Amino acid sequence: MTSLPEPSAIKLGLVIDLDICVGCQACVVNCKEWNTSGYGAPLSDENAYGANPNGAWLNRVHAFEAGEGETAKTIHFPKSCLHCEDAPCVTVCPTGASFKRAEDGIVLVNEDWCIGCGLCAWSCPYGAREMDPAEGVMKKCTLCVDRIYNENIPEEDQVPACVRTCPTNARHFGDLGDPNSEVSLMVAAREGFDLMPEQGTKPVNKYLPPRQRRQTEGAPMSLVAMADAETPKGFWKWVDSTLEKLG
Repeated sequence: MTSLPEPSAIKLGLVIDLDICVGCQACVVNCKEWNTSGYGAPLSDENAYGANPNGAWLNRVHAFEAGEGETAKTIHFPKSCLHCEDAPCVTVCPTGASFKRAEDGIVLVNEDWCIGCGLCAWSCPYGAREMDPAEGVMKKCTLCVDRIYNENIPEEDQVPACVRTCPTNARHFGDLGDPNSEVSLMVAAREGFDLMPEQGTKPVNKYLPPRQRRQTEGAPMSLVAMADAETPKGFWKWVDSTLEKLG
């Protein structure tokens, strides 16, 4: 079995804002594209356009309905490897293929050593491991380790592919071991939380909860009534001011 290193001072990971994730799947697609041509063997697909498609994806976005009536809302929940401090997928690996880096806390898989036994997937409480159907080895999020340290690409690209491509800026990358880092301050300000903390895995990745939406009082909002009001507000105020500028 594989041993875990001592907890590193640097803990690289993701912070995901559930308030503004729109479930567009851009992070999923760009993750697939980058990791098919990057660190490890390509992420394969089988029967991709058939009745029973199968393939390996390192990042998935799930959608859930929460609340009832006027408070009902859809929550888009991205999920990938959480790079846990106490990673059971590492300690259960019989070959040492699954390991955690001492220098930055990233959990990786040495695909040359992986025998495809599936023990790491069985032990992961988050379902973050995926067996590649063509390669017969386990795949997982690498935090795009081949991007974040790559000085041959522009600085703005030295972040995970999912972070770089997110159109709503719902994904953030940084050192969660530094309490003064941008991501740590974001977690503190928004009461970020661990996924399934009862598992005791101490995930590095954090989630920012959805904010409470303002509830309208009295009669339902009417765009017609807003347009007919003597003193327009909100959207119609903007329309009026724009039309005035246009003459």
